[in-house]
Amino acid sequence: MEILKIFVFDFLGSAPILVGLMALLGLILQKKRPEKIISGTLKTIVGFLIFGGGAGMAVASLASFQTLFSEGFGLKGVLPLAEAITALAQTKFASVVSLVMVVGFICNLLVARFTKFKYIFLTGQHNLYLAALLTVVLKALNFGNTTVVIMGGIILGFAAALYPALAQPWMRKVTGNDEIAMGHYVTIAYALSGWLGSKVGNPDESTEKLKLPGWLSIFKDYIVSVSISIIIFFYIAAFMAGKVKVEQLSGGVSWLVFPLFQSLTFTAALYIIITGVRMFLGEIVPAFVGISEKLIPNAKPALDCPVVFPYAPTATVVGFISAYIGGLLCMFILAALHMTVIIPVAIPYFFIGATAGVFGNATGGWKGAIAGGFVTGILIAIGPALLYPVMEVIGLSGTTFPETDFVALGLVIYYLGKMFGR
Repeated sequence: MEILKIFVFDFLGSAPILVGLMALLGLILQKKRPEKIISGTLKTIVGFLIFGGGAGMAVASLASFQTLFSEGFGLKGVLPLAEAITALAQTKFASVVSLVMVVGFICNLLVARFTKFKYIFLTGQHNLYLAALLTVVLKALNFGNTTVVIMGGIILGFAAALYPALAQPWMRKVTGNDEIAMGHYVTIAYALSGWLGSKVGNPDESTEKLKLPGWLSIFKDYIVSVSISIIIFFYIAAFMAGKVKVEQLSGGVSWLVFPLFQSLTFTAALYIIITGVRMFLGEIVPAFVGISEKLIPNAKPALDCPVVFPYAPTATVVGFISAYIGGLLCMFILAALHMTVIIPVAIPYFFIGATAGVFGNATGGWKGAIAGGFVTGILIAIGPALLYPVMEVIGLSGTTFPETDFVALGLVIYYLGKMFGR
């Protein structure tokens, strides 16, 4: 079990190591010189770690915002966080979750090798979350451990290859090529955002090309636009929470200064994310040629959602704000309907909403970014509310999965099982 845990959590569950190993394999298969193999592998891992460091900074800043927002507006309800529900699942079914992930990764490679779906899912932590979801749902249907591992692994392997394919037509619009895929299990929402953008807007009116009059032209710089937007959000939350709550959270820093620094920290984090993404993409894409040529013809790496941020940085903040507004609207509607109230957690809403904004922008410009983000915000509020009763069946409460792909897969499996008498 100790060896299994090391393999799953330190290799398959660690995205930088997993991506680095793929780069290493690709460079070796291309028979590159030793210095190039070492350089390419290290730059891939370091680039991913830079991106991960930026993501960590963004998460910390958004967590502060979430605390102030929840305190200020008195929000109580379910917090949809894949990390939290996975941690709960691992306390109950640690070995099963690990085995589902291992079998799933092997199955993903086999599906990519022998079918037309040539996507290798390299966002290790998201495969871990999916393994946890499948374990919980299949356990809720009273399947035994062996059945859960086999069924869950096979389903995960196919999902890892099929879901990126769903978003790929729109991913090509975003990147302008077919070299990388989306390795983030919200592809239903991202594909919908891309489709919706094409119906409501014009890609020529991109958020990155907006012609703003006079002093408003400073918003064309995404550093400025992100900073000002997030500063407004933070100060609203801070004023609602009040001086005492803010300074408790800030560790004594003035309640008027703390929101400013947190906002600017978030902007810096976004810049670091984009820098890291550019660095590791510059290495992983050429390295993947070796895998594609030798082992899995035409293979494409499916990578985490921030890989699209550099293509439309302004659209990321537009998508986030639109998604968050959609989530807040759903929160009040769910409360009025006496359903499970899903609190829009800033962390997933940023990463998911920002990505949806980029997809919508690629096909519909700024209108597509707004529409895609807003609809995605609604989906990741309603979906968790529908899935939450399944989590409660197995004794997990207080949190659930926000990702659309998890929700769709979980609900289909669970209710099909119930239909057949499980």
